[in-house]
Amino acid sequence: MLTAVNASAATARPRASSLPPDERRAAIIAATLPLLANHGGRVTTREIAEAAGIAEGTIFRVFPDKETLIEAAIDSAFDPAPVEAALHDIDAALPLEARLAAAVAILERRFVSVWQLMTSVGITRAPDKRVPPSLVALTALFEPDRARLRLEPEEAARLLRALTLASTHPALVAGEPLSTDQIVSVLLDGIRSPTPEPHHFQEL
Repeated sequence: MLTAVNASAATARPRASSLPPDERRAAIIAATLPLLANHGGRVTTREIAEAAGIAEGTIFRVFPDKETLIEAAIDSAFDPAPVEAALHDIDAALPLEARLAAAVAILERRFVSVWQLMTSVGITRAPDKRVPPSLVALTALFEPDRARLRLEPEEAARLLRALTLASTHPALVAGEPLSTDQIVSVLLDGIRSPTPEPHHFQEL
């Protein structure tokens, strides 16, 4: 028969597996980000602990207070490294349109999540120490088709990023945002229909 102590232990939540400090910190931040996007600064450390599958006290062994955790989570959301890694992993053997569609999808997910977080938390700009993602990985996607482009790959990459950014910004989008295929089409083909070739009539 279980004693009261053993019964309590049997029904207690399983302890989270032991993780190295850096991994534990990253796991807490990962659990915090979606809660911040939904609840802003009103999120509680108890909610964060439940989402992370840890005891609430574990949070305070990693972060001195909730404010420091929120700052770390916001800083993580603006980290360009995951986006650059995802862009780098796009298969260079794909056709240009497919490569760019994959890139736009990656950028859209980042921009939408950042806009949602900024709105929910009430911040108006990225942390000062953060810089925008570099254009290296995005530029590389244009390089195999350089000969087909009227612009240098880096300029084309800059335009693709700007168009995707504008298409996802809540203050700029009226109605439905551009789809991934529309963004790629506008970049590569523009919006003007091709001018019909003039007819040449042979003199009789």
